[in-house]
Amino acid sequence: MIELKFIVDNLWILISALLVFIMHLGFSALEVGLTRQKNTVNVLFKNMFIISIGLISYALIGFNTMYPGEFNNILSIGGPIGFVDATKNLTHAYGDYTYYSDFLFQAMFAATGATIVSGAVAERVKLSSFLIFATLLVGLAYPIAGAWKWGGGFLDDMGFYDFAGSSVVHAFGGFAALACAWLLGPRADKYKNGKTNALNGHSMPLVAIGVFLLWFGWYGFNGGSVLSADPAAVSLVFVTTSLSAACGVLSSMFISWFINKKPDYTITANGALAGLVGITAGADVVSIWSACIIGLISGILLVFGSSLIEKVIKIDDPVGAITVHGICGIWGTIAVGIFSTQHSILTQTIGTLTISAFAFIFSLIVFGILKKTLGVRINGGLEHQGLDLLEHGHAAYPDFQTNS
Repeated sequence: MIELKFIVDNLWILISALLVFIMHLGFSALEVGLTRQKNTVNVLFKNMFIISIGLISYALIGFNTMYPGEFNNILSIGGPIGFVDATKNLTHAYGDYTYYSDFLFQAMFAATGATIVSGAVAERVKLSSFLIFATLLVGLAYPIAGAWKWGGGFLDDMGFYDFAGSSVVHAFGGFAALACAWLLGPRADKYKNGKTNALNGHSMPLVAIGVFLLWFGWYGFNGGSVLSADPAAVSLVFVTTSLSAACGVLSSMFISWFINKKPDYTITANGALAGLVGITAGADVVSIWSACIIGLISGILLVFGSSLIEKVIKIDDPVGAITVHGICGIWGTIAVGIFSTQHSILTQTIGTLTISAFAFIFSLIVFGILKKTLGVRINGGLEHQGLDLLEHGHAAYPDFQTNS
């Protein structure tokens, strides 16, 4: 007879997988809202491709690369997932659910790194080159880096801790985005005569929908990472996740309001995501008040980090992905060492910088090769037309489309 705990835990993992899946709709809505309407179809197309290639590549190579069993500590390339008896608990060593549930939950995480990059290179990346890059990032680079922690690799042996992926998922995606956005260059008209021009997104309602969908899905992202339906652990993670997000909203809102003299909704919305990214590494091991501090600092880092990236370094990131996921991912991982007595600040720093550097170097090499061969950017002279017409031949809003 199947045990009740097995049924409940397995159901929670599957529900969590669905919550993480809906985050890809959240990313799509957020990216669409923060970019101009002439590039809407292109953003949606990339996100549809990413989740699809993420599932297929994770089934073919990613899952058994990331969780190889007897691990050689640095690199172990795995093969396709197996055909098993789906009624049995096959992961009892670390979770009370089936092999297929384990695969599906982890596969939903896999595509997120490439989705983060999608937003940072929006409105000027060549579609074919991006699809090749995204396939290699999600199919090869992510499971290799993920195995170093979650697959029992050398970072795990060091005592590095990343509960749900502030580094493994978010900093990884953020620093991959940094490399790609740097190589790609800014959008036309972003920088002129030494000044930074705001190229505003076209739909704040879509931004709101995207952020709330992401926040909602994060309960599966973090809550599912408990790897069981344990009442105490899941409820703690829900609370720390909620409070960190809320504090990220408030700190980013008030600081940007003070600096700009007016409240900025884009920054405030991204503040929620900053708080969510920040708490993801330690949602199960920090107190609820520590979670508030983590969220507050994440919101502060968002405001100043975004300004640094855009105005000082002059890297064009239309959605703020580099700061939200990269900078706040590093902060959240190091914060585990600060606010949890079980983990070392030094080890946490080494771990997050290792993953971030790997993502940056991998992306620099692969995207750099694509830039030299196929090219990674659309014809600059045609950029004003928008990628919807250039790459897809149709508009998202045909009845009232403009070149803005």
